[in-house]
Amino acid sequence: MKHYEVEILDAKTREKLCFLDKVEPHATIAEIKNLFTKTHPQWYPARQSLRLDPKGKSLKDEDVLQKLPVGTTATLYFRDLGAQISWVTVFLTEYAGPLFIYLLFYFRVPFIYGHKYDFTSSRHTVVHLACICHSFHYVKRLLETLFVHRFSHGTMPLRNIFKNCTYYWGFAAWMAYYINHPLYTPPTYGAQQVKLALAIFVICQLGNFSIHMALRDLRPAGEWPAPGKGGMVVGRLGKGGSHLPLLSCLPGSKTRKIPYPTKNPFTWLFLLVSCPNYTYEVGSWIGFAIMTQCLPVALFSLVGFTQMTIWAKGKHRSYLKEFRDYPPLRMPIIPFLL
Repeated sequence: MKHYEVEILDAKTREKLCFLDKVEPHATIAEIKNLFTKTHPQWYPARQSLRLDPKGKSLKDEDVLQKLPVGTTATLYFRDLGAQISWVTVFLTEYAGPLFIYLLFYFRVPFIYGHKYDFTSSRHTVVHLACICHSFHYVKRLLETLFVHRFSHGTMPLRNIFKNCTYYWGFAAWMAYYINHPLYTPPTYGAQQVKLALAIFVICQLGNFSIHMALRDLRPAGEWPAPGKGGMVVGRLGKGGSHLPLLSCLPGSKTRKIPYPTKNPFTWLFLLVSCPNYTYEVGSWIGFAIMTQCLPVALFSLVGFTQMTIWAKGKHRSYLKEFRDYPPLRMPIIPFLL
């Protein structure tokens, strides 16, 4: 069996960083990263991006050396991706923040609305209902992060947590300030508007959870690793959504299946869209916006919808490219339209 020699150069300076001798031909990029870490421990595998060209795309961890367009002496170029943090940590942080922040405004802790309103309670039922819905949504997200979602990439750049938390925490504070304000006025059409909005919110929350479970169940439970060890969710930045990009990935591999409806009626939306989890997520926030009749909530819904549409289109394109028999009637996020 012939062996390979692997030379790893800095993608920017072309400085030789490492030379690996007698590398097995069936070695994967992930294994090469582990070998590289032994000589440069400051660059653990999650920080490494190895590529065939200094300005090319990063090679996948599962790529096999002998299947790459290289000779027996392979030259790879290294880029440092920077400090990494686990997706689970990011999601728990960005979801716990809005839950805690909203409650600060709901209980009207000191220094928010003025001394005379400290720890007072709103007389409007919709304010209390909104708090229940908002809290339920983020508790659901936290539990899904721990027990449902799996990530195809175990880490993400550390800098992203600041961007993500600014988005989630900032919007949570903005909408909570107005909804729980002593001068807040209930929706124009009163109880009827609130009841309709609540129905939309509850249905969409149940639908969102059902889709997440259906995506998870595409693989036998025994094949799923512990959180953060591989696999994937939806994902990310997660603006307004279970953030989670590709939920149909098999953890530890890149194998994917086409998700189809199950016996659960909430999953029947798979007949019409590729990413019904995003559809339901947007619907939840639309319901919450109708319930509270609050402009910051409407803006949060719009921004979230925009981001999730981008994710849904990308996922839809990847499905079409990967599966020749992909259902032709499906749209990315909105049936028949988008």
